[in-house]
Amino acid sequence: MLRSSFKAVTLGEIMKAIRKGAIRVNGVRVGDGSVHVASGDEVLVPWAMNEERPIKHTGWGKIHVIFQGESVLILSKPAGMLVQPDEPNGDSIISRVRGVYASNTPAPVHRLDRNTTGVLAVALHGDSLRAMEELFKARRVRKFYMAVTVGRMPDEITVDAPLLKDADNNTVKVSPEGLKAVTHCECLASDGEYSLARLELFTGRTHQARVHTAYIHHPILGDRKYGDFTANRKAKDISRPLLHAHELLFPEDLPESLSEIAGKKFVAPLPDDMKNFIAVRGFDYDS
Repeated sequence: MLRSSFKAVTLGEIMKAIRKGAIRVNGVRVGDGSVHVASGDEVLVPWAMNEERPIKHTGWGKIHVIFQGESVLILSKPAGMLVQPDEPNGDSIISRVRGVYASNTPAPVHRLDRNTTGVLAVALHGDSLRAMEELFKARRVRKFYMAVTVGRMPDEITVDAPLLKDADNNTVKVSPEGLKAVTHCECLASDGEYSLARLELFTGRTHQARVHTAYIHHPILGDRKYGDFTANRKAKDISRPLLHAHELLFPEDLPESLSEIAGKKFVAPLPDDMKNFIAVRGFDYDS
């Protein structure tokens, strides 16, 4: 409700206000984002109802546009950029989209970590946002990643291990108390020291690819949170986790608001740091 009512306020600001107890429903502090509001409830927020914020970022910058339709925008996200701003008027993918469209309506449908590159879907209006959110929630969109991992990855392995998030520390771990998470890993090439892997995420949990590959003892190279620190120090030219959202595949039977992407596959080319690493290692694979 808050996100739809206050489109000029970032998700980061909303979550920060919740943590600080600045949002109240019927005089009671909201402890998390799961509280449901009914007709007649009184909601207190720290923003003015008519608050408008200037659009600061008006160009694509390093963002590459893969597909630009009437309802959906498919982008290739660069490393180092947030999907949503973490401060008022901060730079991000969605800040730039809204700047280009001169509108606060566009919204991301899913998330990529700051240093994860690759394909990202953005809904351009409310109908497409609701339809896309239902698609992702029902796991009808196939999501494929490319990753450079440490050691020789098995030819194929499916990791079915629940993930539990620690929001305070922004970390995730495998735990029986966590949410179901499934990742299929396929080794495309390996020299024994490193592997090039193709990952299909059947669920969309926070840090899923990074935690699941670490769980099977083949962490993503350059991952300083879940990775192999010895391998990271050795590969000193690698400044981020070598993880790339490579492909989104949409089903054929979609509602009218998403007809322009029905049955289509969108691919984001590998970024230079991954291409260079693969070339140096002499990995031969079918791109």
